[in-house]
Amino acid sequence: MNFKPVAQASPNTFEFETRALVKPTGFREYDARWWFGHPSSTKEPELNLIGVQALGMGIGTLIRRLGAGPDIVVGHDFRSYSMSIKLALVSGLLAAGARVKDIGLALSPMAYFAQFALDTPSVAMVTASHNENGWTGVKMGAQRPLTFGPDEMSALKEIVLDGDFELIGGGTYEFVPDFRKTYIDDLVAGKRITRKLKVVAACGNGTAGAFAPEALERIGCEVIPLDVELDHTFPRYNPNPEDMKMLHAIRDKVLETGADVGLGFDGDGDRCGVVDNEGNEIFADKVGVMLARDISALYPNSTFVVDVKSTGLFNTDKVLADNGAKTDYWKTGHSYLKRRVAELGAIAGFEKSGHFFFNPPIGRGYDDGIVTAIAVCQMLDRSPSKSMADLYRDLPLTYGTPTMSPHCDDELKYGVVDKVVADFETMKRNGETFAGQKIVDLVTVNGVRVVAEDGTWGLVRASSNKPELVVVVESPVSSERRREMFEGVDAVLRRNPSVGAYNQTF
Repeated sequence: MNFKPVAQASPNTFEFETRALVKPTGFREYDARWWFGHPSSTKEPELNLIGVQALGMGIGTLIRRLGAGPDIVVGHDFRSYSMSIKLALVSGLLAAGARVKDIGLALSPMAYFAQFALDTPSVAMVTASHNENGWTGVKMGAQRPLTFGPDEMSALKEIVLDGDFELIGGGTYEFVPDFRKTYIDDLVAGKRITRKLKVVAACGNGTAGAFAPEALERIGCEVIPLDVELDHTFPRYNPNPEDMKMLHAIRDKVLETGADVGLGFDGDGDRCGVVDNEGNEIFADKVGVMLARDISALYPNSTFVVDVKSTGLFNTDKVLADNGAKTDYWKTGHSYLKRRVAELGAIAGFEKSGHFFFNPPIGRGYDDGIVTAIAVCQMLDRSPSKSMADLYRDLPLTYGTPTMSPHCDDELKYGVVDKVVADFETMKRNGETFAGQKIVDLVTVNGVRVVAEDGTWGLVRASSNKPELVVVVESPVSSERRREMFEGVDAVLRRNPSVGAYNQTF
């Protein structure tokens, strides 16, 4: 077999069975994602199993060059093809001399935890996260608790696509039994709530169903399970707590059962979505503000990191200001936020997608949806006279949107965002009116966040893991101003014919 990859190869051909297929666009900013194929789709695969072997050879080569040594944890999420992809990855790692510790079926945060518990510097977790069936990918790291950023991903891409492998052999394989128990025991250690909470645990039939309900029960919650049975066909909806279909299902279950809170987990368990006891679907950035209020009361003068998609309340909330809290707005993406939290020594980082990062004493710095869920339960435990809806109402009112993603090809999306940034910079420079007001600020650390005089803002950035753009809008004034900003941002986007339809709007 030839392990120097090709960018295209059709299934059911000699080439597909003898060449490594690795489409270059699968190497994203901070992890890897490819379309592996699905029986219901005619879309051509971007990766085959020989390509996965080549990826394993590349990871094994890179971690040695980074000075992390040969030891690496691997795991896989619950999809029909994930175990075969993991085993192909392992064969490539072994060829590159890696010493593999396989924890089996896992959540991404369970794999990150294994880096600490098994004293193993590197990790390669096979997961497509919340992507639809047919996608696969790998989340990687070589410096716990951090995952790869653009520099490491660029180096990996170059090694794999050039076939620049160091196949020294001598690798070893060890399966780690019963690691699920070790992980759950650590999650719940010392975390017992006294308030009787009825909690909906929604898992969308994804991997978290084997973990989250037990963890919540063990801290003292009465758990109402929702789609916790593992089923890799995802019969109701994709396990994605940022998707309104999943949030609506959680809302309905909360209202049906009179639960105190609904908690939803994505396919690989590193994100958590929240619905309050009145059925309000709380966007994750607002959950972050609530948790920041709670944490900064316990630890005054704390620093928080949030992504550019997040609400402006982190800068304007009086409770946070009174607690001495400081907030840093940073690039969207779990790897970027994780790294920034570590750099600043922040106590926590919150991303609008639901990736939350807690440093000691709350967590170990990586994103874990169950740690987030436990933190929400502890916040309610510390506020015995208030419901989740009360805590939500205590926040200043703003009018936000879900994360909206118009299609844009991977090869084109960054160029489109560059054009959008340039258009807004020209408008601001010329003092033009946009969406009814002047532009007072442009935040360009990650795409562009355009801010109007009344604090209404809109964001456009490129998705880091799908062929999409990302659009978010918020107004502290009214739903009408939210609509005006969205229509203005959308009009700028539509100057580019390569921008397609939205996956959802509001």
